[in-house]
Amino acid sequence: MACPVQFLCRAVRTVGLVLFYYVFSIGITFYNKWLMKGFHYPLFMTLVHLTIIFCLSTLTRSAMQCWTGKPRVMLNWTDYLSKVAPVAMATALDIGLSNWSFLFITISLYTMTKSSAVLFILFFSLVFKLEEPNPYLIVVVLLIASGLFMFTFESTQFNLEGFLMVLLASFIGGIRWTLTQVLMQKAELGLQNPVDTMYHLQPVMFMGLFPLFLFNEGLTLSTSEKLFRVHELSSLLYSLVTLSIGGSLAFGLGFSEFLLVSKTSSLTLSIAGIFKEVCTLLLATYLLGDRMSELKWMGFAVCVCGISLHVGLKTYCSKSRGHTFRQLPFKNSPDLELPLLHLNLEEDESSEDNDGN
Repeated sequence: MACPVQFLCRAVRTVGLVLFYYVFSIGITFYNKWLMKGFHYPLFMTLVHLTIIFCLSTLTRSAMQCWTGKPRVMLNWTDYLSKVAPVAMATALDIGLSNWSFLFITISLYTMTKSSAVLFILFFSLVFKLEEPNPYLIVVVLLIASGLFMFTFESTQFNLEGFLMVLLASFIGGIRWTLTQVLMQKAELGLQNPVDTMYHLQPVMFMGLFPLFLFNEGLTLSTSEKLFRVHELSSLLYSLVTLSIGGSLAFGLGFSEFLLVSKTSSLTLSIAGIFKEVCTLLLATYLLGDRMSELKWMGFAVCVCGISLHVGLKTYCSKSRGHTFRQLPFKNSPDLELPLLHLNLEEDESSEDNDGN
């Protein structure tokens, strides 16, 4: 009876961790869309989220240091500016443009377009020689591109400006996650733990996004009754609380992903990503009135097939060759909606990496 009981306990634990991840992942998407309906300052919202993530990362690092008795990694300025800053700048633009796009497009179009980042990650992975050339990648690219075309073809809820923002964010996301992979694979930097990575990224992300915020939103926000010209304290507190909720969801997303991968495997997160995208589209349809035609669902299905084929091939190749490819790190920000980018790592390896940090 020991084996069935252990299997049941592991299954219950896995389902619980997946649901915990879904709460933050789906929650941050709908939260951003909901907030943008009445608060038209996405860059300021992003800056607030970055500040909250930095504060929570600092508290978490301090708690981990007290628990383990070991000091957390702190990079010197040379490594910080030369290796962390480029990743932070790309991350800031990816997040900022993604949040900005919610002013113009629906959640369904955002979710679908953001998934195209797989194409750009593949491209930059080949450029940086992190991915081995494979003829099957052509099929993956065609499936994802075809699915995106079918989804946006003659869409009545299509907005070109928002679509281009998300597409540009996906392109920058390809650069971002390729550089992040290189950064986290440098063992001498000691940034294998996502909490340490988030802690080091947030300051440069804030400084990189701040000039863009001043140029686009600084004047209007300074004269807005939402914050600086507010007449009632209750309105100000309401704005601050709603913004703080998003920052907490953003940090919780990174933490839930790290917990899911460390306790199961990155393949579990990949498979969970498929159902998360489906749940997001279904909720957007029934809760927000996003219109999903048969052609859109067909395009989404084609895109999911392409992403699934990509991960399936990588998992098969890693097993047949007796080793794992270098994997793209799992997401540590709320705005990277890239399912199925993770290779299958054994649970013991994931647990050892987690314990080592």
